[in-house]
Amino acid sequence: MSIVKTLTWHDEAATQAFAQQLAATLSANHLAPACMALHGDLGAGKTTFVRHLLRALGVTGRIKSPTYAVVEPYEVTTSAGPWPIWHFDFYRFSDPREWEDAGFRDIFASPGLKLCEWPEHASGVMPTPDLDLHLQVDTDTQRQVTLHANTPLGEAWLA
Repeated sequence: MSIVKTLTWHDEAATQAFAQQLAATLSANHLAPACMALHGDLGAGKTTFVRHLLRALGVTGRIKSPTYAVVEPYEVTTSAGPWPIWHFDFYRFSDPREWEDAGFRDIFASPGLKLCEWPEHASGVMPTPDLDLHLQVDTDTQRQVTLHANTPLGEAWLA
């Protein structure tokens, strides 16, 4: 049975707090290939959430939006060794061949965390994410968030 949670983030501090809570769970399960898909309109807060999550996971330095580069790689050091993290933005994707040409199949099959904005632009080629995170704008600062676990790993993240 899959887990679905609905949350309200009243402000950016609530977004940050959830990212910190989720980071602790993600870090405990970092050896498997893992994927989180982030859904929402422009300005919904997908990149803001990813920045908070990356900081909570231990990424230091500049965290750039992958809007133009399509992917930004990161790596954090855990007690079990290095943990690669990739932040994807598929907004500009228009053809599934772009996925193959970029070598993303190999990245998604490898250990590490893949954070994917605009996953619907890679539908049919992107594997099923462990967790879907849907952001809906209520006000300038408040977001309604629906989390849907699609795999046992996603369920472990939400348990």
